[in-house]
Amino acid sequence: MLKKIRFKKFLGISLILMFIFIIVANYAVEKAAQNRIYSNIEQIPYNKVGLVLGTSKYLRNGQLNAYFYFRIKTAADLYKHHKIDYILVSGDNGNTNYNEPEDFKNALIELGVPANRIFLDFAGFRTLDSVVRAKEIFGQKKFTVISQKFHNERAVFLAKHFDIDAIGFNAKDVNSFGGLKTQLREYLARAKAVWDIFWGVQPKFGGKPIEIM
Repeated sequence: MLKKIRFKKFLGISLILMFIFIIVANYAVEKAAQNRIYSNIEQIPYNKVGLVLGTSKYLRNGQLNAYFYFRIKTAADLYKHHKIDYILVSGDNGNTNYNEPEDFKNALIELGVPANRIFLDFAGFRTLDSVVRAKEIFGQKKFTVISQKFHNERAVFLAKHFDIDAIGFNAKDVNSFGGLKTQLREYLARAKAVWDIFWGVQPKFGGKPIEIM
């Protein structure tokens, strides 16, 4: 009986500490991204490269993923408004049947972005990987992150830790019902980002330098 009481007490304290950590991590991310996230295309400063964070083109039910569509449209708009000159697409290419960067590239070309202005990072398995590899592999110490606001904030937070001068431009978000699950998951992702920084986690893969020019 005493062991059960101690276990319940330990579990309760652990859950409270975990909740506090998630709240603190969320605050740290938002604080780091303050005044570095834009939604008005006329106000955002110019950067040579825009880093598009990958996502799947289709949902599990076969429908087009709204996050994908809004990101490619935003990236194309930034290019056409001369706010970026090149687009670096970073995403998951875990197997031959799943290729986020190629899907983005094809969609961007359809929207009028020249193929020679698009670079692909096939090892962007996580946001940390995408941000760090943009610097270490593609030589960019300053760039514009393109994703939804919640994602941009986390990317800018990570960039700041790795001495990268990054700003974010917000793609349109999905409706509140469709994005609720994603928003809840983001709280855990932010806690994971802070945890990874604490433990010095690095990208899964390296590679030879690729020059964007």
